Amino acid sequence: MNSPDSLARGTAPAGPGTLHARTVTGGIKVAPRNGAVIRFGRGERPDDVDLPVGEDDLRVSRRHGELTYRKRQWWLRNTGQQLVRLPHGRLMHTTTDPIPLVPGYTPVFVKGSGFREHLVELYVTGHEERGAVPRRRADTLPPRIWPLADDERLLLVVMGQHYLLYEDGPRPLAYRQTAEQLAYLRPGDNWSVRRIEYKLAAVRRRLHDGGFPYPLMHDGDAGTPWDNNLLHNLLRGLVESTTLVPPDLDLMETGPEGDEDGTG
Repeated sequence: MNSPDSLARGTAPAGPGTLHARTVTGGIKVAPRNGAVIRFGRGERPDDVDLPVGEDDLRVSRRHGELTYRKRQWWLRNTGQQLVRLPHGRLMHTTTDPIPLVPGYTPVFVKGSGFREHLVELYVTGHEERGAVPRRRADTLPPRIWPLADDERLLLVVMGQHYLLYEDGPRPLAYRQTAEQLAYLRPGDNWSVRRIEYKLAAVRRRLHDGGFPYPLMHDGDAGTPWDNNLLHNLLRGLVESTTLVPPDLDLMETGPEGDEDGTG
């Protein structure tokens, strides 16, 4: 195997399939070659690992993970005692089958002591990048904002207020609690649990048909929003796209009769 130092000096061409791996203590670049194996963990270079990570954390194994090139792909395997976390909350145990890396960026988090997690950044060069042209002066593409009616926005702000506060592990407000808050904010609008269900079903169906990035409907779903996980997907996607933003919480500052402080 090539030494990490020679790989870092760029002897491997950055063609399609080239692996770029980096931690806070260094990085390597590896050409796609059948049988190539790259190891990362707390151990010594070059005997234990090619890429150090979590060197001061005894919860990180000396050899915590491996990347192997075969079948024209890089495959990630957890070889450590602690779990490895991938995007979207996917976890890997030592018994988990190796996972192929797709072209592009993949962050890998190695669980350490307490709340510590150690980042291993992986990037696989794709075929389309050989002729990529920098676009430093081009206009930034804005996020996709999903259309919402005023009453839909108010409903979603109340139900998703914990998401707009960027809390850890937010969940939607319960239907009855949402109805109570809406009845206080808009006493003349006849907000009921049934009306909330109807509005959410309509929003979910419309955004689902428009290509929303997260699942909003079950197979054969007629539109009834009974699944809290689907509501979580809806609120998460609206916040991530900046369709709903923290200033929207100002909609909850208006009390009965339109008084800003709600005192009448």
